[in-house]
Amino acid sequence: MDIDLTPKLAKQVYGGDGGSYHAWCPNELPMLKQGNIGAAKLALTKNGFALPRYSDSAKVAYVLQGSGVAGIVLPEKDEKVVAIKKGDSIALPFGVVTWWYNKEDPELVILFLGDTKTAHKAGSFTDMYLTGSNGIFTGFSTEFVSRAWDVEESVAKTLVSSQTAKGIVKLDAGFQMPEPKQANRDGMVLNCEEAPLDVDIKGGGRVVVLNTKNLPLVGEVGTGADLVRLNASAMCSPGFSCDSALQVTYIVRGSGRVQVVGPDGKRILETHLKPGNLFIVPRFCVVSKIADPDGMDWFSIITTPNPKFTNLAGKVSPWKSLSPQVLQASFKVAPEVQKHFSSKRSAEEVFFPPPN
Repeated sequence: MDIDLTPKLAKQVYGGDGGSYHAWCPNELPMLKQGNIGAAKLALTKNGFALPRYSDSAKVAYVLQGSGVAGIVLPEKDEKVVAIKKGDSIALPFGVVTWWYNKEDPELVILFLGDTKTAHKAGSFTDMYLTGSNGIFTGFSTEFVSRAWDVEESVAKTLVSSQTAKGIVKLDAGFQMPEPKQANRDGMVLNCEEAPLDVDIKGGGRVVVLNTKNLPLVGEVGTGADLVRLNASAMCSPGFSCDSALQVTYIVRGSGRVQVVGPDGKRILETHLKPGNLFIVPRFCVVSKIADPDGMDWFSIITTPNPKFTNLAGKVSPWKSLSPQVLQASFKVAPEVQKHFSSKRSAEEVFFPPPN
């Protein structure tokens, strides 16, 4: 495979006193364009406010750091004001209008991953702003705006031109934003750090899977997601998506090593991962990771709402189902070698603790 899979860091696109917006460029990470995947981060300082916007792509948002407030308006629905905090995942279907506010934390950081098959540009998100210097209504004449909103032309001009910032502003400390309601989190937000674990291997790692069962809006987004926390020096089993999905992985915390092998049996990626790295595993490629002594956490989306994986090691791997004769013939080994192989990894699945 000729395409470069090297993990990359996001680069700032714009910013100011209120915060900054960062994105991964498909020219630097070609799998974004090839896989129709977008990836970006929003970082808001205290009192930072990301102006209302809609996007050309459905996304999954994941709060990497801090806490704050989000406003979410689904098409033809009322606004839901939601408290958000570290570990929260939010499914944002196509056509949703959102705003984001950091009320009191030093920094609120939100990761966005999603499918760009509907996007203006493959491999990139394009946000359309309702207000600001690049707001949609700056392109309409005052006559059109005044008639659309049923206000005098002088009022229309004031509404469109008063906000001169682009995308992100810093509000005055005393400005009162709408208060979130706890009930609004139901069905909108899932905290991956507090949700019931889908996998919990002692000494190995833990997984929370985001799917249509625990967050139904994922079905409208079209992607599943998971938060994986790999223990110190533990290994994640070699495996692949058996429903031809892409895996888009962001390293949240810690560090470690990764190897990816292509369909022809050749290693196409071997590198060291660190926080902030984003990389994409192509369809049908097999990936495995080993954490450093500080462990490693990552958040991934998978380009199907209910992903399925096949692990090629551990008690749930195909090796445990194949008959001894098939294993002997396939590996071309003696029965005693096959028996030794089959006796290993009989209890562990997915994650393997470090050797004693």
